Amino acid sequence: MQGREFDIIRNYFAGLGAAAASRGVALGVGDDAAILEVSPGYQLVAAVDTLVAGVHFPPQAAGDAVARRALRVNLSDMAAMGARPRWFTLALTLADTDTAWLEAFSRGLALDAESYGCALVGGDTTRGPLTVSIQILGEVEPGRSLTRAGAEVGDLVYVTGELGAAAAALDYLADTTQAEQRRALLDRYYLPTPRVAEGLQLRDLASAAIDISDGLLADVGHIAEASRVGVRLDARMLPLFPGLTEISGERQALRWALTGGDDYELCFTVPSDKQPDLQRLIDSGDIGATAVGEIVAGRGIECLDQQGRAITPEQLGNRTGYQHF
Repeated sequence: MQGREFDIIRNYFAGLGAAAASRGVALGVGDDAAILEVSPGYQLVAAVDTLVAGVHFPPQAAGDAVARRALRVNLSDMAAMGARPRWFTLALTLADTDTAWLEAFSRGLALDAESYGCALVGGDTTRGPLTVSIQILGEVEPGRSLTRAGAEVGDLVYVTGELGAAAAALDYLADTTQAEQRRALLDRYYLPTPRVAEGLQLRDLASAAIDISDGLLADVGHIAEASRVGVRLDARMLPLFPGLTEISGERQALRWALTGGDDYELCFTVPSDKQPDLQRLIDSGDIGATAVGEIVAGRGIECLDQQGRAITPEQLGNRTGYQHF
């Protein structure tokens, strides 16, 4: 592997994404480190995610699907911060040098790097269990970033898009859905839509934001903890992925949407004086978002079911979200 490392970099990753985001790259792939030029008057925003075969994606997953998922979950972090993505680095651990898989991986990575305007500027390759780590770098004007802190009593809680499909793809596909339904669910798992454009639009509207990676209950809980407030969610308002209830029944669909994770939608809060501005963006189709609850006094999260009753832990399988450990 060591003797072929530079061949892998040269053949599959040199110049990847450069056409979309060459500005700001003084020195990119091929040296010991990249040299980047942050735009004057902007702050640098950094995030990193690691995806491990057998944990975050099936070991037999296609290379292009793994690459696009890995980049998109990082782009989702930029969206949650209200940042514009610019560059990323890649640490790729491979069990072997499968050229067909590498070609597909490189192709998928290049496609999304171009689509979202970010360039690969460095990284590392090594031998071991298949693991993909991406560090993404973005920019935001001082004072305009979105964070988990800032929600206040009276704010409404919103989510973008639809919830539950990615969790369903992993938890319920085997023998219980038709081929078309399987494809739709797998697309939501492998190709989440990072809400970068929405994050940029929300910078002057939202009081707090986070992306939904571990499940709505867990992630809105992070907003509540950081903002020192309570949250009341209403399951009747959740925008479930179409067909989930028909596939699994109401209770399981609710579990997927609240605790399943991997949606990579945005959850954000908006104060009352900004809600008319947000509604205009929703009505015009510029942002697809749904109000699902409100910020309340106190601590913790209360969630009401379809009958307006408090949801018990047993109804959710005693889960509040994905746990790594």
